[in-house]
Amino acid sequence: MLDIFDRIKENPGPLGQFADYGEGYFIFPRLEGPIGPRMQFQGKEVIFWSANDYLGMCNHPEVLEADAKAAAEFGMFYPMGARAMSGETEQHLQLERELADFVQKESAYLLNFGYQGMVSTIDALVGRNDVIVYDVDSHACIVDGVRLHAGKRFTYRHNDIASLEKNLERATKVAEENGGGILVITEGVFGMRGQQGKLKEICDLKSKFKFRLLVDDAHGFGTLGKTGAGAGEEQGCQDQIDVYFSTFAKSMAGFGAFIAGDKEIIRYLKFNLRSQIFAKSLTMPMVIGGLKRLELLRTRPEIKAKLWENTYKLQNGLKERGFNIGDTNTCVTPVMMQGTPVEATLLVKDLRENYRIFTSVVVYPVIPKGMILLRLIPTASHTDAEINETLEAFEAIHDKLVNGHYKEQEQKLLEEQGLSFKAI
Repeated sequence: MLDIFDRIKENPGPLGQFADYGEGYFIFPRLEGPIGPRMQFQGKEVIFWSANDYLGMCNHPEVLEADAKAAAEFGMFYPMGARAMSGETEQHLQLERELADFVQKESAYLLNFGYQGMVSTIDALVGRNDVIVYDVDSHACIVDGVRLHAGKRFTYRHNDIASLEKNLERATKVAEENGGGILVITEGVFGMRGQQGKLKEICDLKSKFKFRLLVDDAHGFGTLGKTGAGAGEEQGCQDQIDVYFSTFAKSMAGFGAFIAGDKEIIRYLKFNLRSQIFAKSLTMPMVIGGLKRLELLRTRPEIKAKLWENTYKLQNGLKERGFNIGDTNTCVTPVMMQGTPVEATLLVKDLRENYRIFTSVVVYPVIPKGMILLRLIPTASHTDAEINETLEAFEAIHDKLVNGHYKEQEQKLLEEQGLSFKAI
């Protein structure tokens, strides 16, 4: 019989195998100082492109004041207990009403965390006779929620409506045989490459197929649409999204999340979401601070306008310099290059140490083999000087990559440190 700890020691996992080499630098890096366009990394100031603080709310003086006042009045623990038992307050209900109004839905319900909230929402919406059809590039929280489903599930090719239609035909047959229904799940914005989900085209399929639509709009809320209500508003189909989900961890610069939809459905979820029924209520500083953040979203359109001004400057500057940023149509800015995972680490270290630019890097298996993806998240707080300095740095490291500078260092590094990574 196997000791499960022996297996863990033998195979630390796709990321764990890099722990000795990368922990604290490439994986679990430690940034210090106030969150903003410039932070401290390894004792040096860097231009920071990895926060999802799209609207610069983290250090907005009105947000800081609201958070501080709420913490001073209520502490970090209030209200104690789950909402179903003792954690319901008028402020929670007020934030839910205002969120529902903002995203043009009848009702909303607060979630403690986005990840577990999405997992639990999927679990509550479907039964074993139902069928889930979801985009193959969906976020891990969707994938993990689908894993809990005891019934059938199908994936469709990323943003491929023909593939979705084919899988809806399959799902319809299964649902009719089982007496169940169909839930389609996608994202408003795919956070790695920046494409909007094809929500309008998906909604159009409702005339041909019977299904309900759940949309994770974590990156779209606050950044897309005339009022900032997200990708559905941007595409003119917000009213056809049956369950709308977003997080506070991005445009709202906090923690927690919410779901919104028809009053009857949200009421059902409120009484059936295990991640909320059996968990402590969202704390008052985040609830009261959330009201202030939402007020700024509603009343300060110039903040979102500045975000998009910076986004266009960054993305246009990259394209003018010949960089491949894919087909992003959101603020998420992927820069795609060719190279190995080790070249990627050398390139990123060069960026951080010599050019003082901090950005996230993604390699296989998240993206295809042979590709390096550097993801930049512009915010309303970045300056023209920071954008221009970043563009100059990217030009420099790209030239080094193309000319084989990092390839020459790759073998030397592997030999010196005795590294041998398993294919992942």
